[in-house]
Parts: sequence; structure tokens; C-alpha cells
Amino acid sequence: MSRSYLMSPVDLEEGMLPSPIHMPSEPPGEKAELPRVLSTRHAASVVIGIIIGSGIFLVPREMMAAVGSSSMVYAVWITGGLLSLFGAMTYAEIASARPHYGGEYAFLRDAFGDTTAFLYMWTWVLITKPASLATVAFGFVRVLGTFAVFGFFAAPALGPISWAQIIAIAVTWAMTALNIVSTLESANIQLALTWLKALLILVIAGFCFFAAGHHGALANFHTTVTTHNTPVAGFMIALTAALWAYDGWSDVTQLAGEVKHPRRAFPIALIGGVSAVALLYMLTNAAIQYVLPATVIASSDRPAADAMRLVAGPWGSALVSIGMAVSIASTFVGSSLSGARVPFAAARDGLFFRQLAHVHPRFHTPSTALILQAALCTLLLLVIGQFQSLFSLAIFAEWLFYALTASTVFVFRRRAAATEQSRTPTTAPFRTPGYPVVPLLFIAAATLLLVFSFRDQPRNSLVGSAVILLGIPAHLLLRRHNLRRSPPLDG
Repeated sequence: MSRSYLMSPVDLEEGMLPSPIHMPSEPPGEKAELPRVLSTRHAASVVIGIIIGSGIFLVPREMMAAVGSSSMVYAVWITGGLLSLFGAMTYAEIASARPHYGGEYAFLRDAFGDTTAFLYMWTWVLITKPASLATVAFGFVRVLGTFAVFGFFAAPALGPISWAQIIAIAVTWAMTALNIVSTLESANIQLALTWLKALLILVIAGFCFFAAGHHGALANFHTTVTTHNTPVAGFMIALTAALWAYDGWSDVTQLAGEVKHPRRAFPIALIGGVSAVALLYMLTNAAIQYVLPATVIASSDRPAADAMRLVAGPWGSALVSIGMAVSIASTFVGSSLSGARVPFAAARDGLFFRQLAHVHPRFHTPSTALILQAALCTLLLLVIGQFQSLFSLAIFAEWLFYALTASTVFVFRRRAAATEQSRTPTTAPFRTPGYPVVPLLFIAAATLLLVFSFRDQPRNSLVGSAVILLGIPAHLLLRRHNLRRSPPLDG
């Protein structure tokens, strides 16, 4: 059944009328909509589920090696959490007022026009999302491979292709099939995995604190390790690792067109989700440091697993591996669900291949865009050992567009100034606390990371910039292609 723009009575009361970005440019009935089936709980689980991947179990090593002391590690976690929270608060204002398909793509198009939005979509479709999904899928399989029953994953299967690659590809297509069949069921699985993930993290932290015996000591919080970094360089290296661990909270905005009561849902999901993650991260980090001194953390590839091995023996390390597998699976579900909405939205607006705007007539999901996403992810998984630099490009592009998207809040505030007095308390969108300082601090942090990225990885940063700029001629060619294929307007 083809659906028009689906709205609830509460949405109508909140003034949530269809945006021009959703209005069909084709004859009525030819452009179906995606139903608003996701609740606030689903949106929050996407935020938490995508953010908490394997990073919390691994980055304590990078951070300790960079800054050299437990107290500085906490300073980095707090700084990274606050900066992520500032970004989440800014995005909450934008998304709650403009709950459109594609999230950041739609915000950039509304604020800065088609070209900027296309460059975001171009980078997202070609680099950011496929590299992210391929990394997560392969990471999930690698964690499973640590269990003896899955030891064959590392063995060759078809020539140079390993069983790990084949399993990762199979997982990718299985998740794509689920996303095509039901957005709501995918979100329900995401919700369940997020709760399980949080429970496992609390269990691991609890064991470290209460079952550590003679292995745990408050004195470990005062230990240090020698580092060759200057204080500023070390802090930036550790902050980059922390922000990577916090990354992913923005993906929920891509589902904005399918979330019920978005004015209420997005502030709760983004701000509450990032805050919950920050607390879980701090708790996990404290648990690891209670068991292990700084020198051990800085030299351990898997500090959480090593801490649990000391506390509970081999099965404790296995519990961390289970926690990592569940955590990565949750990240994969949310990330694969949200990612396809960007090309879908661009195709609806005539900025990309129109076939990608197809909505499955039975399941009411962006099936063609989901298939494209899985196909690109599969290509990267087939050459998994050769695209690590591509993932570095993805990180660079992400922070560039984070800064640009956050800056749209100033554009939208300026546009709304003339009508602000006509708003009532029940219809006013969420307002970013501490505006304009909070958005400016987030933009400054994103800019600083871009500068640091250029200094630390100049080649990847330049290549990333080149890939983004190649989107300009691609945009012109696609626009010409779509104009030729567009039917003439009546009247």
C-alpha cells in the first residue's frame, strides 16, 4: 500500500506539517513515504547502540599511552563527552524542528543548498558509510573468531578470500534483508541489543570492582607511564581516540522522517543517549584502572579483557569478548538501518539516481538504497586489507560535515527570528542550552580535529579533500542527467 505523509494527532498538534523537502515533485502516487514507526526508545537505542562499539574495550590503551596518567585520561573522557554532548544538543535543536529523511543531508540542503548537500551525500555513500559498515562487520567476525569454535574464520575459503570475509559479507546481507523487511523489527532488535550491551558493561565493571580481590587497588588511579608526547600533543591524540569512541550519535538524525513525535524524541534521544554513554564509558574506564596500573594499560592490546582475566580467569576474558560481540552487533544494526536514508533522501530530491528513492510496496522501506549500501560494503569487505586508509578518510570527512551541520543552527535561528514571537510554548522546538557558545565550542573542536588530522595524516587528509571536491563535477553531471529524464511539469 502506498502511503502519503503519515502523521499522528500529536504531530498535528505540534504543527508537524510536511516539509517542502518531502513534497513530491512527480505526479501524485508515484512517490511513496516511509512511515513514522520509531519511538523515542528506538531513537535513544540507536544513539547508544551505535556509539558503544568496541572502542570502550580498546581505546583506554591509546589514551593512557598518549597522556601517561589516569587523571589525564579522565580529563580526556570528560572533555570528549562534553564536546559530543554539545554537538548532540545542537543537532537536537535542528532535528526536532526539521525531522526530514536523511538527517544531516536534509539540514545542509535546507541551509546551504543542493551542492553542499550533494557533497555530503557523495562522501557518505562512497566512503563514510561503506568503510564504517565494513569495519564494523569485519570487527564483529574477528571478535567471534577469538572463540575456539569459530577458529576456522581465519582460514582461506576461496583463494585469497578468508572465511571471515565471507561470514562478514553474509552478516551484511542478512542485516540488509531484515532492514528491508521491517524497519520496526530492526529497531526492536537494536533496542534489545542495546539493553543487553549496557547490562554486560555493568556486569564487567561490577566484577572488576567487587571481585578483584588483591588485584584491585585505589593506588592504581595514581600510577603513571612514561610518554614521549608533549602535553598538548598527547591530549589531542587521546581526545581523538575518545571522540572516535563517542562517534555515531548523529546517525539517528537520518531516521528523523520515521520517528514519531520528533520534537520530543530527538532531544531525549540525543542528549540522554550521549549522557548515558559518557557514564558507561567513565565507569568502564574506572573499572579497568582499578585492576590494572597505567603501565599495563598502556601496553595491553585488550585492557578490559586483561583486567577480567585477572579478576575472573579465562571465562572473564571470554565475557569481555561476548560483550564486544554484542556491542559491535548493536552498532552494526543501527548503523546499517540509518545509513541508507541519505541516498534515499537525495534521490527523492532529484540530486541522485531516482531509482534509489524506491519504497518497497509491501514493506515500506527504502529497499533499493539498502541494497546499494550492502553492495558497496561487500566490495570493501572483499579487499578488507587494502581499505584501512579509506577509513581514515571517512573520519576526516565525518568531522568536516559535523562542523558544517552544526553551523546550520545559526542559519535556521536567523531565518526564524522574524517569526519567533508568534510561537507558543507548546509548538516551539527544542532550543540548544548555552546558545551560541555551545554550538561554537563544538564547531571549534571539530575544526581543531581537522587541523590535527591534516598535521598527523596529511596524505589521507588531502586525498579526502580531493574525493569530496570530485563530488562537484559528479553533481553537475547527475543534475544534467536527471533534468533530461524528468517529465515536463503540467501547466
